[in-house]
Amino acid sequence: MAWFKKVRKPIESANKESRVPEGLWVKCPSCAQIIYNKDLAASLSVCTKCAHHFRLTAAERLRSLFDGSWTEHDTGLRSTDPLRFTDTKPYKKRLETTIASTGMLDAVVTASGQIGGRDVVVAAMEYSFIGGSMGVVVGEKITRAIEAAIEHQQPVVIVSCSGGARMMEGALSLMQMAKISAALARLDRARLPYISVLTDPTTGGVTASFAMLGDVNIAEPRALIGFAGPRVIEQTIRQKLPEGFQRSEFLLEHGMLDMVVDRRELKDVITRILTFGAKPRAAGPAVVTARS
Repeated sequence: MAWFKKVRKPIESANKESRVPEGLWVKCPSCAQIIYNKDLAASLSVCTKCAHHFRLTAAERLRSLFDGSWTEHDTGLRSTDPLRFTDTKPYKKRLETTIASTGMLDAVVTASGQIGGRDVVVAAMEYSFIGGSMGVVVGEKITRAIEAAIEHQQPVVIVSCSGGARMMEGALSLMQMAKISAALARLDRARLPYISVLTDPTTGGVTASFAMLGDVNIAEPRALIGFAGPRVIEQTIRQKLPEGFQRSEFLLEHGMLDMVVDRRELKDVITRILTFGAKPRAAGPAVVTARS
């Protein structure tokens, strides 16, 4: 009877590992386009079909802005867990896990280098480090970066990507809002430009302080920017929010931003702003030629 039975062979591919390495292709969450990762990197992590802006790490952000190499500052600062805070797990353990996974000691990188041939101090926030939250270390590093800019008479660029103040450090994290804002006031008195770049997301205490204090406030397209989240606001006011509420285009329309700029054009725009806002060079002594 076995002569009349068709023996089904198993599908070979089901028992073999895929020959395509993981991470070689990326699916756009906006348009579902499949993008080769090298093409995505070449476009600064912007989808070539729908212009969706993927998040960048702090290091990728610095590479996209600086002309070449840069000098990182205050690399050894790290939180000491001042409140001995515990929620679902101890804050100290959370820090250790995040440091091991990201290779960073906290949620911001501050560095100095050149953008468009001009010396600039840049602070770039890292969202993968506890949601880019602002604790004591973030506040201290940004403040020190601003003070260094004042000392060397250089403009400041801060790239925000944050869920707000870090609750595990309580009121100490909230104090960083005032500390950074005071440093920016000294930068303003020194007549040095501050460019704020808001990326997705920029929320909470970061939005309520330095992110919205720029001489020029620039946002990337479709970035979520606000203090409280849309769901919390809807529950509070018991009204349906308008379409696109708290997105960068909505804020631009209502006067909260100066411009919305595609990431691929961001460096050129910042270069033009720095050129426009640069201090005029001091005029040398006048040379008078006597006529014979």
